Formats: sequence, C-alpha cells, structure tokens
Amino acid sequence: MQSRNKDRPFVVGICGGSGSGKTYILDLLAIRLGHNACFLSQDHYYKPLALQERDDNGQVNFDLPSAIDESRFVRDLDLLTGGNSITLKEYTFNNPSLPARTLQLKPAPLIIVEGLFIFHAEEISKRLSLKVFVESGEALALERRLERDSRERAYTEEMVRYQWKYHVMPAYERYLLPYRDTADVLIRNPGESMPDLQPLLDLLYEKCT
Repeated sequence: MQSRNKDRPFVVGICGGSGSGKTYILDLLAIRLGHNACFLSQDHYYKPLALQERDDNGQVNFDLPSAIDESRFVRDLDLLTGGNSITLKEYTFNNPSLPARTLQLKPAPLIIVEGLFIFHAEEISKRLSLKVFVESGEALALERRLERDSRERAYTEEMVRYQWKYHVMPAYERYLLPYRDTADVLIRNPGESMPDLQPLLDLLYEKCT
C-alpha cells in the first residue's frame, strides 16, 4: 500500500473474478462513502465488438486484457487524479435493449477503480495506492454469472457455460489469480453472509480525511 499524497486522490483498485461479488461490494462502498468517492469501472472501456478477438469456434472472447482500451482508461484515470471531470459512455454489454447513458465522473478524495485486469495491466497497477482482491467459490461465482447474464444480457445458459469454461476460468487463472497475493486487502465473499467491509471502510475514511 502506498502512502497518500494529500494533494492528490487516494486510488483504490478492486479486482476479482466474474461472479465474485465485486458489484455488490462496490454498491455497499458507494452507499457508505457517498461524495467522498468516485467509481471508475473498466467495463466502460471495452473496445468495439469488431475489434474483439475470437476463439477457435468464432466466439468473441471478452475475457482478455486486449478486450479493454487500456490507454483510454489510463488517460481518464490520470484526468481524475489530476482533479478533472471526465465524460464517458456507459457500456451495455452489446445488449441492444439497453440504451447507453452518458456518464460524468467528478474527482473525489477517493477514486475507486474496478475491473478484471487492473492488477495485470502494469500502467494501471502502478497507479493504485491500495489493492483489494475479492474472491468467492467457483460454484457460487458461476451461479451468480448464470443469473446475471440471463437477466441482464439475454444470454442462454449454454452460452454462459461455454464462456465460463473456455474464456472466464482460463482468464482468471492467467490474469487474475497470480496477483491475489499482491493485494493489500483480501475480501472473501462466500455468499452465506455479508462480507466484513468495516476494516476496509475504516482505512478509506482515514485516507479521505
């Protein structure tokens, strides 16, 4: 963990596999931290569908670092840490029934960055003052993914299970799991009870005051 420069925001990176519960934890942090925090998600930086890589069966693989426009992400993160607002278009996971909103993010004492590859991407990782890794069991993570993708993205169960086996888990083992032990904070989210976020919140309150 890096010490905070009082003249610049404290940048927190939250990483974890698909279905680990990152979104749930981020929602809880947003409620507790309020205007003290700005949230920047890597999801909004996926490259256009035409630029995505495909696997041997012709299926688009979104679970690769190359799926993300890293340079644009780094640029916007630098703008926020420099005290500037940014405007970006919401990513709707190629769901035509979900109109994309225009989002405006304003700088805050805490900038919380979330994404699959933020620890793997060197230019992002070196900008993080605190690293938080979220994990849950594989069976529960798959269950969450099935429920979310059928509800929000109109994916069939067959497609979700295909992506899980050939895209999600290989990416997790290669691009996320090796960085688990480099995290400053590990949050286990087994789903049986609410994860204990108070130690993390206490630390973040300290950094934003």
